[in-house]
Amino acid sequence: MKNKEKRIFLDYASITPVDLSVAKEMTKIQKDFWANPSSLHTEGERAKNILEEARIRIARILHCKASEVFFTASGTESLNIAILGICREDVILGTKPKSDFGFALPHIIVSTIEHPAVLEPIKYLLKEGKAEVSFITPNEKGIINPDSIKKEIKENTVLIAIQHANNEIGTIQPIQKIAKVIREYKSTRTLLVQNKLLVGPYLLVDASQSVLYENVSLERLGADLLVLDGIKIYGPRGMGLLVVKTGVKISPIIFGGGQEGGLRSGTENVVAVAGLAKALEIATKKREKESKSLTKLRDYAITEILKEIPNTSLNGDLENRLPNNINICFASPKLSAKSGFQKIDSEFLVIKLDTLGFAVSAASACHALSLENGSYVIEAVSNKECASSSLRITLGRNTKKSDLDSFISALKKIVK
Repeated sequence: MKNKEKRIFLDYASITPVDLSVAKEMTKIQKDFWANPSSLHTEGERAKNILEEARIRIARILHCKASEVFFTASGTESLNIAILGICREDVILGTKPKSDFGFALPHIIVSTIEHPAVLEPIKYLLKEGKAEVSFITPNEKGIINPDSIKKEIKENTVLIAIQHANNEIGTIQPIQKIAKVIREYKSTRTLLVQNKLLVGPYLLVDASQSVLYENVSLERLGADLLVLDGIKIYGPRGMGLLVVKTGVKISPIIFGGGQEGGLRSGTENVVAVAGLAKALEIATKKREKESKSLTKLRDYAITEILKEIPNTSLNGDLENRLPNNINICFASPKLSAKSGFQKIDSEFLVIKLDTLGFAVSAASACHALSLENGSYVIEAVSNKECASSSLRITLGRNTKKSDLDSFISALKKIVK
């Protein structure tokens, strides 16, 4: 019997394998605590205890109250609840005539390089005439200037959505400085609406990509709403997390039995919740060591690729970057007599590398497949040519230097 073909996975930003310790804990919970946590019988109470214990474990890591932790089915769902839930809040939305509230629509500030799970619900609100939006453009390194946000804040600004670390180019945003800008604005805000103080704008931070390598506690980041996703941290599939700071006005967008404090109805997945808590504990324990080792591998790969393959460049900032993220723009000399360069198509590179046993991605793997394979993120920070001729290579716990050497060797052959 032939040995199974060895493949090298370099797409950890899209999904991570379930950690063995996480799988073990989930198997144990599935066997002994599978009942509905909303039931009043003994089995239900036992499941409820596991659920609330996991909530406390997570709250300790994120430095928040257990009552501020809400479980969802994905990071995408968490972000939709946060965005649409804020804009459903009657006090903020302004469903009354303009004269009663002093303004018409809620105002949202968001960067142009956010994840689709942020941009799409915001575009929906904009299209439906339910919000006004200010889009903030990053610099050429993919970094958002806090002053650009400060200039856009208005009386009716209710939400500012900035991803902690970009899922494509890995740049880490100055969230703490952005939070400071918001705090300073709130300290001078005294606008009253029907005798109620508007406490916004709220800061929504998607930390799904950064939590493995950064301390994303609420008190450190200064966030009002925080989102995590189990598939990004070697945790369970179909398991998301939304932290909502006490005092944030938010309404549900999913209705039913009133689980999760009424914010997210639906029977909780106790098995996945326990797995998420375990994955987060492991991530916290390994964070420092893992960050150091992956940073070395990342920098080695970037140096070798830029040195060995002509006409390549790095997308994003090298210094303020996730330890596991590499995003390279490729170009090759034209074989014809014409002058200039022509791009190497991203999809071509992904498919050719796949046939050689390497799994990488072009744009975000969270985009549905379409005829448009260009990345709006890279176009925003680089140029149109790079938008459809770049590769995202993301490392993980199982990545070795020898894997990267094999990968770089394969890349050189393809480009030639």
